[in-house]
Amino acid sequence: MTELIERAAPATEGETVELSMQQAINRALRVLLTEDPEVLVFGEDVGTLGGVFRVTDGLQKEFGEQRVFDTPLAESAIMGMAVGLAMNGWRPVPELQFDGFAYPAIDQIVNQVARMNYRTRGAAPMPITLRLPSFGGIQAPEHHGESLEALFAHTPGLKVVAPSDPSEAYSLLLQSVRSDDPVVYMEPKARYWDRRPVRLSEPTDPIGASRIVRSGRHGTLIAWGAMVHKCLQVAELAAEDGVELEVLDLRWLKPIDAAGLAASVSRTKRAVVVHEAPLTAGLGAEVATLITESCFRYLAAPVQRVTGFDVPYPAGPLEPQYLPTIDRVLLAVQRTLEY
Repeated sequence: MTELIERAAPATEGETVELSMQQAINRALRVLLTEDPEVLVFGEDVGTLGGVFRVTDGLQKEFGEQRVFDTPLAESAIMGMAVGLAMNGWRPVPELQFDGFAYPAIDQIVNQVARMNYRTRGAAPMPITLRLPSFGGIQAPEHHGESLEALFAHTPGLKVVAPSDPSEAYSLLLQSVRSDDPVVYMEPKARYWDRRPVRLSEPTDPIGASRIVRSGRHGTLIAWGAMVHKCLQVAELAAEDGVELEVLDLRWLKPIDAAGLAASVSRTKRAVVVHEAPLTAGLGAEVATLITESCFRYLAAPVQRVTGFDVPYPAGPLEPQYLPTIDRVLLAVQRTLEY
């Protein structure tokens, strides 16, 4: 538990410090609460406890119970309150503790958060950033691991983002909360304790931009969240056999960087999309279609998808059998190379 609750040492703007993803999100929230008195952080146990994963540790003590506060265990009420606060000029940052707990709040998220600005012709913007600890990899009980990006990305009016490392978590959260549009910020639980150097500076890439994490020429691996790390492992292993794979971190799942996808795949001629959600109607299908539409004349092989299976997201011990593995991704890469 020591690493779980440790706090990052103070640092100045622009400095590079080593942080876990958990600490990087905490640091970004501190920046946002400091710069804008209308930012509010609330949710189940985010105040006194500092959140289940201690992401909000120390924020209530620093900013007070009026800015960082606990709510009842009622996800629909949390998101309904966020809507009311946004309509009255606040910039809410609610947390729903676990992704599977978002289901009771789908009505508020889809019918109110996503649509209010449209329905009011801009009179009631929804600058809400929903922090949602997401995906699997920690072998938690049922409903504590889900992959809901396709549901939210399919909903007009929402932006969706999934950071893959501490530096991305820091900059993408700054962009999300400062945006006047509602954002679902999906935090990969399995990477909360991933430690990397983080430069505490302002974001430079625009909302919606992907990034190349590793360059290559024989194919592109496309992923988001924790699966970016898995793809980097695959690329390392493939390099031992002389196969140079590019790894593209999609980052923004709505809007999707179609131009960035096209630029990478048109160079490498092959693409494999990796995500944790089930295969059927998963976001990988949208990514594959965008690639096919833009890169059909360049493709040397059909776009491959490596995903979870078409079953409910499993609990605990079955997660390793459900989540994409290095071997499954390598097999998909091999299939593309055989064309």
